[in-house]
Amino acid sequence: MQLWRNGYDCAMSVVDDLRDRVVGATTSLFSHGPQPLEHTLDHVGDPGLLGPDSVSWRVIGDATAFVGGVRALLVQTAHPEVVAGVGDHSSYRDDPLGRLTRTSFYVTETTYGAMPEVERSAEIVQRVHRSVRGVSERGVPYSADNPAHAAWVHNALTDSFLTAYQHYGPQPLTDDEADRFVLEQTKIGALLGADPMPETADELSAWITEHPDLQPTEAQREAIDFLASPPLSPPVKVGYTLLQQAAVATLPPRIAEITGLSPRPGAHRIGAVAVDALRWALGSSPSWHIALVRSGAPVPSGRFRQPLPPEARSLVTS
Repeated sequence: MQLWRNGYDCAMSVVDDLRDRVVGATTSLFSHGPQPLEHTLDHVGDPGLLGPDSVSWRVIGDATAFVGGVRALLVQTAHPEVVAGVGDHSSYRDDPLGRLTRTSFYVTETTYGAMPEVERSAEIVQRVHRSVRGVSERGVPYSADNPAHAAWVHNALTDSFLTAYQHYGPQPLTDDEADRFVLEQTKIGALLGADPMPETADELSAWITEHPDLQPTEAQREAIDFLASPPLSPPVKVGYTLLQQAAVATLPPRIAEITGLSPRPGAHRIGAVAVDALRWALGSSPSWHIALVRSGAPVPSGRFRQPLPPEARSLVTS
């Protein structure tokens, strides 16, 4: 019996070590800049823009958000003016992890932040967007403040988070839940003046796939090539490639044709395994966890693996 127990304890130690390594490698990708929700507990009782009963907290708090984020970047490259703005003004080539951290910061704060955090994050992006102007390869002016260009970025992100969850989530959303998610996300898009914003899942999918302004460009090809092989450490890059291929496997035919992307054999099945492994290692988003605590909502048992900061734990036990 003692031998069995020793063997069990050793195996669990190996499992815990593996989980900790995955958590460390993943969180390090998002540590290259300001961290979201650092002072969210200064706003105890504030439910934020979407609130604890929203579908958005559940969807974006799941491991599928990693696939959704990559997919959104791929989809966004199909719009010549949007990808020109990224190519001309973004630091993604020289500071990819910094840009990833800043994007994650915005998504996290607008989704889970208290209202002062939501408003601050939107103001930061608006300030940056004022200088993002130019002309695309086909001679069309672009501006990050243009409601139509902002809509492409926002709607691609919403559609990608939803699509990734429906493909790789623990359980697909019902049609009603999917529509609720899309409608909730319009509140975030409104912060940056995005227009139009479809309000149902079917309308959103059709708007993306039938958009009249899409076509291949050289700026798109450069961005796609970068997203296929970003400068990551070898172990992290292996995991990223699985998620990138999982994202490619969910692209609608027209977007796949414009971007020139096609998934490797078995990409969807392997992606599902990779997302399950991430969910096992990471649990649900710690940002979702602390937002639940801040807003005073019930915390589902067994969903969160990463520990709360001490000040949040004191709220739970008080």
